[in-house]
Amino acid sequence: AVVSTQSTGISESARNLHGTDESFHPTRAPEAVVTPHTTEQVSAVMRICNENKVPVVPFGTGTGFEGGVGAMYGGISLALHKMTDIVEVNSSDFDATVRAGVTRHQLNDWIKEDGLQFPIDPGAGASVCGMCATSASGTNAVRYGTMRENVLNMEVVLADGRVIHTAGKGSRAKKTSCGYNLTNLFVGSEGTLGLITQATVRLYGIPEATAAAISSFPTVASAVETVVQVLQCGIPVARMEFLNPDMISACNSYSNLDLKVAPTLFFEFIGSPSGVEEQAQLAEELCTYNEGDNFTWATAQEDRTRLWKARHNCWYAVKAGYPGLHAYSTDVVVPVSRLPEIVEYCHDLAGEMGVPAPIVGHVGDGNFHCFLLSDQNDAVEVDRIK
Repeated sequence: AVVSTQSTGISESARNLHGTDESFHPTRAPEAVVTPHTTEQVSAVMRICNENKVPVVPFGTGTGFEGGVGAMYGGISLALHKMTDIVEVNSSDFDATVRAGVTRHQLNDWIKEDGLQFPIDPGAGASVCGMCATSASGTNAVRYGTMRENVLNMEVVLADGRVIHTAGKGSRAKKTSCGYNLTNLFVGSEGTLGLITQATVRLYGIPEATAAAISSFPTVASAVETVVQVLQCGIPVARMEFLNPDMISACNSYSNLDLKVAPTLFFEFIGSPSGVEEQAQLAEELCTYNEGDNFTWATAQEDRTRLWKARHNCWYAVKAGYPGLHAYSTDVVVPVSRLPEIVEYCHDLAGEMGVPAPIVGHVGDGNFHCFLLSDQNDAVEVDRIK
């Protein structure tokens, strides 16, 4: 047998679990769940499925919002969570190689004593290879970029079972001008071109000092215009998040906060202590210029953790704050110069339609999410949302 019977699941609960993610899409259960432990097992399973025309859907941690784990045509779910080796960490070269089941939290726990971090932060307990497959972004994208800028090499099993290394076996080079850029081809391919069983990613030093700040604004436009001005002034923010009043209200209830219910910006500044203070002062000046108030900033770990935990729990805050309604998650990216216009448009349009629409976004790179809520049993309302 390629895998043991203990590594194969056909129970309804196991199949439903692996046909469901965090999205609004209904469960699309596979016919079986196969859990390999090695690349060789993944390769053998893919070869057999290819020869017998059995569909295969890879499954990481199930934290996605796009319904990508759904087995639309049956077949098997290939669950990669048992491949948990951190193959190597090269502290001097600022890179690490991990297997498919290693999550970003596990990698960061492993490397933090070396003063290193893997900063790409989509806000969920995602696997690193799953983040490669979906080209994940997150709250730190304004400073560190997305997964596309932070993957150096990947081991990929193709549909027929062949194993390739996108930058060459064992390569950890930071750049190459030789041949096709296969790494960027597979980043974001979402399992359609092959299964990522290993990834080599960039690491970064943990900054000397970190501060978080918050400011509220009278209008959506004034808050988002501040974002554009912060970027234009070259303030090297690490994170810059926008939350509209509906989202602030949900976060207050879910995370026991007491924030003013108004368009709000969360900031994070990193660097030397003096550099962090200077960044915060400049950001405060811009917030004040745009009629922002209640600008407060803190360096204490517990204060920063509380704020960013609330931000990362926005999805769950929305679900808890609107019982009985189903959340439809959108993901919009526009050039930063168009950000004030499109965010204000979405906010106003939802208000005109009478649809609850909490908005949160990594607005420093032009990305935001608008959660549209509706009663799934009301076909007219669902069509209107769509």
